[in-house]
Amino acid sequence: MYICEQLLAPDERRLRLTAQLGVQNVVIDTGEKGAWDAGRLRDYRAWVGGHGLKLDGLTLALGSVLLDSMTDLESARARRQLLADNIRKAADAGIECLKYDVQMSGVTRTASTPGRGGVENPGFVHAEHRLEAGQKVAGHRTTVSEVSAWNAIEFLLEGLLPAADAAGVRLACLPHDPAYPIGGLDGIEHVLGSPDGLRRFLALSPSRHHGLNFCQGGVAAMFKEPGKAMIPVIEEFAATGRIFLVRFRNIRGGYLAFQDVFPDEGDVDMFQAVKAYQRGGYAGPLCPDSTPLSGLDEGSERFSAFAVGYTRGLLQAAGAWSTIGQPAG
Repeated sequence: MYICEQLLAPDERRLRLTAQLGVQNVVIDTGEKGAWDAGRLRDYRAWVGGHGLKLDGLTLALGSVLLDSMTDLESARARRQLLADNIRKAADAGIECLKYDVQMSGVTRTASTPGRGGVENPGFVHAEHRLEAGQKVAGHRTTVSEVSAWNAIEFLLEGLLPAADAAGVRLACLPHDPAYPIGGLDGIEHVLGSPDGLRRFLALSPSRHHGLNFCQGGVAAMFKEPGKAMIPVIEEFAATGRIFLVRFRNIRGGYLAFQDVFPDEGDVDMFQAVKAYQRGGYAGPLCPDSTPLSGLDEGSERFSAFAVGYTRGLLQAAGAWSTIGQPAG
């Protein structure tokens, strides 16, 4: 295993900082939501490589394709075709992995909780959740039942997986965050908000390009006692060979009441988590993620550096440290 940073439209300075932290691999969300250009992607990959970094993947922004598949099929098909074309262009540029998420109502959070030294720990407490009457969900006034959610996901995969298989590009799906109560929340079902949902998702296709951006904190929040549940679950999903990225994140609390915390203070034993990935045969990237917030670290660079160093120490202690990522031109 090795460390990979997930970055949002980084500038040269941010890439230099990543390299100085000893990280060799990055996954980047460029913020582009339209049609890609293979030549520009090649130039971008070379620019990242020029900083001593390997571009492990990009974010494939779905837009409203999932909700549109329920209300405006023509628009959904057009968007799905654009996404399939972007997959092919990514392959032409030498990019082997694209991450995407299937959130239909955004990432739901309630008020932050004070943490150590006065940081703010973002989180979700179902009992504190409120949605204003008539509020639009992701720009749409609609409900998403369990059946319609699965239909939308299957619609998406039917259009994208053939392109991914032909191009040799792995598609890493981020589970729903957070897990919603049975029956949904505000008319929205989070079908990928449980281990059974993730198992069903993987079973939709045997394609080796169909897998997960496994958010350890998000999966932990699917359990009332994640400290007990997560180690065997990590090993189970690692053994499928369908984890393409890991968001290496810790939480305090659990199902319907949790907060993001520093990796060393959550309820999941992160060293044992590394060992579980190792036993399951996972050898890919760990991406430190979702540290607390503070006005003393507005860009979260110091907190990210702490998480990177902590993760590297865990990998070295477990004998799982790899430096397989090499700069790519």
